[in-house]
Amino acid sequence: MTGLVAVVGATGTGKSELSLDLAERLSASGTPAEIVNADAMQLYRGMDIGTAKLPLAERRGIPHHLLDVLEPAEEASVARYQTEARAVIDEILERGAVPILVGGSGLYVSSVVYDFRFPGTDDAIRVRLEDELTSHGPGALFERLRMRDPQAAAAIGPHNGRRIVRALEVIELTGEPFGAGLPEESGTWRPTVTIGLRLARERLVPRLDARVERMWRDGLLDEVARLRPAGLGTTASRAIGYAQALRRLDGELVEAAAIAETQALTRRYARRQVSWFGRSRETVWLDADDPARADAALDAVSSR
Repeated sequence: MTGLVAVVGATGTGKSELSLDLAERLSASGTPAEIVNADAMQLYRGMDIGTAKLPLAERRGIPHHLLDVLEPAEEASVARYQTEARAVIDEILERGAVPILVGGSGLYVSSVVYDFRFPGTDDAIRVRLEDELTSHGPGALFERLRMRDPQAAAAIGPHNGRRIVRALEVIELTGEPFGAGLPEESGTWRPTVTIGLRLARERLVPRLDARVERMWRDGLLDEVARLRPAGLGTTASRAIGYAQALRRLDGELVEAAAIAETQALTRRYARRQVSWFGRSRETVWLDADDPARADAALDAVSSR
């Protein structure tokens, strides 16, 4: 195989485990594989518990790329990520290995998979919109985006202030809807087999709630307390779980309320992921609880 494999799906569906199983099966069949992270929050060094980042000891000796490449004080950029991820993928292909792109950050995955070119930026527009976001929150900006580009608003959601700002910036720059240029509407950058994991809502929700509780038991609050002195940027400080842990440390939330809020936001995020990834007609969907999912994924990759 000379192309790319993408493993996608909502949080909590087992993408990391499937990617490891698939990489092992490919290697056993004579084709080495390497994993490329496509989870925006796992780019951050030290943000481990709240992002469910696989510890080194659990990566089964399989090379992983684009984990721990940013400090929490830095701001992640999907345009920068696209450039770096594609460079890594080309290097993997040159080594004769299969790159497996794994993650639930829809725009990050799509920026790599699809032939998508990001519009430029305008500092004056960006500063003006960010000042408005800081002063008034995302509500009014989201309503403006919803009026100008309902497709982009639906994909981004009302709480992601940075992406709302970016969409409005692009609309002002180009005079065209931001949604019209979403990556799904373009051809693929490299031949790609996309494997999607899905789980019925009645099975997924309890799993997500239990996962959040486990993160708090495993020390999410201590992790955030360790990271805080060096500074958390806008992106890191607003990440699900991390924002609630910061409010817990500041005494704004009791632990039960912080956990409940994290669970609610995680469920909402999972719904957006299902909607985002569900638009692709080329994705091979597998049941996340199917014991034969790794063999089915290998069959899908091998057949293409």
